[in-house]
Amino acid sequence: MLRAALLASVALATLPGSPCFAQATMAGMIEAIKDDTRRTAYYTGVAELDPRVMDAMSSVERDKFVPWSARIRAYVNKPLPIGHGQTISQPFIVALMTHLMQPRTGDRVLEIGTGSGYQAAVLAELVEEVYTIEIIPELAETASKRLVDLGFDNVHVKTGDGWYGWPEEAPFDAIMVTAVGKDVPGELVQQLKPGGRMVLPLGSEWEQYLVVIDKAADGTTTRREVLPVMFVPLTGDH
Repeated sequence: MLRAALLASVALATLPGSPCFAQATMAGMIEAIKDDTRRTAYYTGVAELDPRVMDAMSSVERDKFVPWSARIRAYVNKPLPIGHGQTISQPFIVALMTHLMQPRTGDRVLEIGTGSGYQAAVLAELVEEVYTIEIIPELAETASKRLVDLGFDNVHVKTGDGWYGWPEEAPFDAIMVTAVGKDVPGELVQQLKPGGRMVLPLGSEWEQYLVVIDKAADGTTTRREVLPVMFVPLTGDH
């Protein structure tokens, strides 16, 4: 029921002539994020997102991270295609996942699934260093150039299979995965610092949940499901 309601709200927001379509600006996007946060609070336990996260969402220009043909829809609260069968996530989901990571100023974080670089840019506003891996070379190359051109000099982009993480730069204070798999990648758990947190979607093509994994000081992990979501699959040789 919740997934259907969210999808319906997204569909309504993109109809020509609708208030959300007419107000598809940064301010409109921020208000839509706040609305979705309030609407899903019963499930997520989050009634209001961290002000630092909202400031980051307000600072990063989403239209710079979508294809030219999609720029008119850049600030509508919905996912958009970016080519190669991939998408840029819905702004509400970007904001929620970032909030759930609990990013701190001095953190070094890992992102799996660079895409266009938008989520990495949001994280870069909040932490010391962002390491992000993209399996599609063309997307990795264009995202890296885009982030450099936009002045995000604390983001490091690597082409590779994110399932295996970035062991040379581990451990990480937090990890975010922006593609869905059936299981939690063991390599990523190992590369997460004790006391760290991982946010990722888990499930099948048709039933997925956003999951938060906390790693205790003794290395044990706990997990909780937050919200039904829909992400592209995590691909690679694993």
